[in-house]
Amino acid sequence: MKTNNDEIDRIIKETLTNEEAEFYDELDEQSLLQMLGGLFKSKHSWLIVIMNIVNIVMFIFSIYCVIQFLNTDITNELIKWASAGFICWTSIAMIKLFIWMQMDKNAILRELKRLELQVASLASKSAKVK
Repeated sequence: MKTNNDEIDRIIKETLTNEEAEFYDELDEQSLLQMLGGLFKSKHSWLIVIMNIVNIVMFIFSIYCVIQFLNTDITNELIKWASAGFICWTSIAMIKLFIWMQMDKNAILRELKRLELQVASLASKSAKVK
């Protein structure tokens, strides 16, 4: 059974040229892995790579902090290692939040492009009717 969205997509594809239809198909919803891969194809891919490297380093250092925390009995050192571990986990969370926001931004831009294409298709179709 077709949904209303499928019917709208079919109508839009009928009004588009072959090249525009291929572009429209590329703008379809992506899976999570496709969205993650899309981050490495954007203008700021270098920043994403650096943030992932920092994320890995912070994770390794946080494991080291936990090990040091569990191996000490001195209160001041316990506080230092716990604080360092907390900073590491906060940094990891902030980096992941930034990456998720970039994925959301890319999804919104993709939907805007679909909308622009739909408006252009509608405009060209209404110009043909007149």
